[in-house]
Amino acid sequence: MRRLLLTAACLLTALCLPAQRVERFVGQLLTEYPQARLLDIYKSCFQDFMGAEHLVGNKEQARRYLHDELTTTSPDSLLPWRYEYCGPNRHHVRISLRAISEGQISEDELLEAFVESANARRNPSVEKWKKRWNKILQTIEKQNIIIPHFDDDIAFINRVLASGNYAISHSPDYRTAYRPHYRIVSRRLFNKRFKSRLNPGK
Repeated sequence: MRRLLLTAACLLTALCLPAQRVERFVGQLLTEYPQARLLDIYKSCFQDFMGAEHLVGNKEQARRYLHDELTTTSPDSLLPWRYEYCGPNRHHVRISLRAISEGQISEDELLEAFVESANARRNPSVEKWKKRWNKILQTIEKQNIIIPHFDDDIAFINRVLASGNYAISHSPDYRTAYRPHYRIVSRRLFNKRFKSRLNPGK
């Protein structure tokens, strides 16, 4: 019975998304990334909710993508952080390729954690994610903050969701300004394998 009660409490916590938590997350993201748009807020919230955007069926292909990204990206162009949490609930973590270039973790370690995290989750229904996103969006709209291209981004996100999809890319503004290079890892694996070894660098 005690275990059932604890499980129920954990589920309630996971489903609950207090407005204050969303407000704090959005404020922090826009402070750290002034060029960010609603698309980037959406992406971080989705990664928080889902983790990696799809199952990794071909590990060797994922390995090649990671290696190619490492060899074609200058360490000087990477943002100073080694990791940051996704979204308001922080269920997943972005680990920067800087952590590899600085020798804090290995390429293989990040690949293994990324693949394991991606394959541990089942794709949620679009309807389930829509409900979560609509709650987040309502909170953002109540904040009355100015976010460039806000209406255009809402329209784009709505088209993506209406098509039966939910994953999107970072905004072009964000990519140009910050050149994001990272992989998503579950917080459980991050805490177990990496947290004690990584300096956040923020």
